[in-house]
Amino acid sequence: MKLASGFLAGMIPALLFITFTPVHANELSVAVFDMDVTPPPGSLMAYDPVMATWDLGLRAKGIVLLGAGEPIVLCAVDWIGIGNEGHDAFRAGLARGAGTSPARVAVHTVHQHDAPACDFSAEGIAQEYGLNPRIYEGTFAREVITRLERVVQGALPGAQPLTQVGIGTAEVKEVASNRRILDSSGKVAGVRYTTCKDPVLRAAPEGVIDPQVSLISFWNKDTPIAVLSYYACHPQSYYRTGVPNPDFPGIARFMRQLAVPSALHVHFNGAGGNIGAGKYNDGERENRLHLAERLADGMKRAWEGTQCFPITPADVKWDVAPAALPVATHITKETLETALKAPPDPSIILGSTTTLAWLRRCQAGHHIDISCLSLGKARILHLPGELFVEYQLAAKAARPDLFVAMAAYGDYGMGYIGSAHAYAEGGYETSENASKVSPEVESVLMDAIHRLLDVSEK
Repeated sequence: MKLASGFLAGMIPALLFITFTPVHANELSVAVFDMDVTPPPGSLMAYDPVMATWDLGLRAKGIVLLGAGEPIVLCAVDWIGIGNEGHDAFRAGLARGAGTSPARVAVHTVHQHDAPACDFSAEGIAQEYGLNPRIYEGTFAREVITRLERVVQGALPGAQPLTQVGIGTAEVKEVASNRRILDSSGKVAGVRYTTCKDPVLRAAPEGVIDPQVSLISFWNKDTPIAVLSYYACHPQSYYRTGVPNPDFPGIARFMRQLAVPSALHVHFNGAGGNIGAGKYNDGERENRLHLAERLADGMKRAWEGTQCFPITPADVKWDVAPAALPVATHITKETLETALKAPPDPSIILGSTTTLAWLRRCQAGHHIDISCLSLGKARILHLPGELFVEYQLAAKAARPDLFVAMAAYGDYGMGYIGSAHAYAEGGYETSENASKVSPEVESVLMDAIHRLLDVSEK
């Protein structure tokens, strides 16, 4: 079977596949947690130091699902990225708080740019070479992990019975557009970033996107406990303000929190690596509100169309497919070590530390956990990196009989993950500066997705 945009099924190496099933038939319950993760003034964010704070800060939000074996934790963080050993540490901290295994924890960022980054591996490599880790200096991140562990632990006694799960989708209008504009030969002629002032690029069609926002809600009888939303798009309207903020997805999330106050609203960025708001955003400050209102409108319509079904422990399953992602051929230890010994500027220092961290982990046999939470007929896939939307579309197409949602921006260590054909198209996202994996990554990830979705060989 050939899936959309060049995805091939059936030409895929086998992966280790682990299944966790409920160990006893307890009643299901859900605990929610919500914590401020805004860095203080003077801290370094991904691009600039914190100069001030705003009405809406950065949050770490999530749920703990209890009663289906060991607890399951889903968490979304309003940071640009959490990678390598930093991602390991966040999962471990949440696992300690929930009393579970890190293998049953999914941590994702929403990828706002006026926000911190975390990579303890890059921090360690910078220190190894006597360099300033700058944005990867991990004191604040470690404080956040410690506090988050306590917040999750404190949320468990307040867990509410889970009797129903709701699912709903709706089209989000005039927000997402594909960033990569191709010429007649199939090569990238221009990149329509999340802020785009070029009238020619803005006039081009939306391109390949997933226009649907997906909602999965958790209910105690007729009372909603939590609402998880999934939408694939870079979350920037404008940035480099020196003010940590959750940008338009955070505002949309806040609007929906006000509209349905009994439930905690948690937003996950889908496979939005090659998706942004550039067609509808020229960078004017007013556009942040416009984009937020459009996304919130889609969330509202998805909520109004929600269909609920009963849920029992037997309907819940957590599956993990550990995957060894292939390292890009241009990455070599010698080149990176040379750059770190004679660094020409801070940006190359930081790029080299994260890339060397990724290379070392791969060479040590590290695997990325690709996971799936099954809730009756609903599936939530958890993927790493700045994933291209084609993966999300292919996953949905592979199981049209199921409700499939996807969160990307898990482990951020490998950067962008393009589809196989995208690496031959050119463009920023699949360049040597942006992607640390080779085109063969498609077959590895699609195999993991197919296994998790139980797609039969065609």
